Amino acid sequence: MKVKALVAALLLSAAPAVMAADAAAPAAAAPAAKQVPQTPEAWLNRMTDFTQNMSAYKDPKVFVPWFNAVTEPGFYTTMGNQMLDPSGWLRMMNSMVDPNAYRNMAEWVEPNVYMKWLAASFDPNFYTALLTTMTDPGKMMRWAMLPLDPKLWGMMLKTLDPNMYMKWLVSPLDPQALNLAVAPFNPNYYMGWLGASLDPKSYGPTWSGFLAPGAIPGVPAMTVPAPAPAMAPVANPWAVPGAPVFNPFDPNAWTQMFQVPAYPAPAAAPAAK
Repeated sequence: MKVKALVAALLLSAAPAVMAADAAAPAAAAPAAKQVPQTPEAWLNRMTDFTQNMSAYKDPKVFVPWFNAVTEPGFYTTMGNQMLDPSGWLRMMNSMVDPNAYRNMAEWVEPNVYMKWLAASFDPNFYTALLTTMTDPGKMMRWAMLPLDPKLWGMMLKTLDPNMYMKWLVSPLDPQALNLAVAPFNPNYYMGWLGASLDPKSYGPTWSGFLAPGAIPGVPAMTVPAPAPAMAPVANPWAVPGAPVFNPFDPNAWTQMFQVPAYPAPAAAPAAK
């Protein structure tokens, strides 16, 4: 009887902890779920961003909502509207020279990426989710009604809007275009790419832990130079009078970029007594 009473007491004491853990599990998974785009605009922003456009192919749990998004007709009407806007193209090109674009591609050497896909290949729920997406009657109806979609007609009528052509005409004066033009003359970009290539964290958590300081006994830790901060976007000189613009034909601009900082003089030695 004493043993039964002791077991009952232990179960009652452990029950609150188990219930608290079950309640905390959905709360812990909530931030991760928020990272997955939920709208066609959010998916297009991610797919045209070279610093994170591979996320759908690195995790089957992200691939399923991505597959659902790209099979919606609204995705393509939204993409057509964004393709008519030059700012989206400039944002994409600026992300291509971002050092995080290297980290985005370097994560393919992470072994966990392939282990996730191997586990998904044996999971019937993964195939069921894809099949449910392809056989959704509501999706088929939306495709059938696409010729009557106001977004499609709005995209077609936008080609007749003079303001759209005016945006393309003044796009070379966009701050994003100016920032991209001076990128080859900014040493911070090259240092950022060098730092990203030497940073173990760029290659995923497995390699990051393997190359961490002290991970291999007897092997000294590799010193990774900290990436230099990215250059601030260049202001539009047509919108802000007197905004700084890098002129490659101005010798003073080059001397200011490669100016050697002044170091303080060493302190004088104390006089001998």
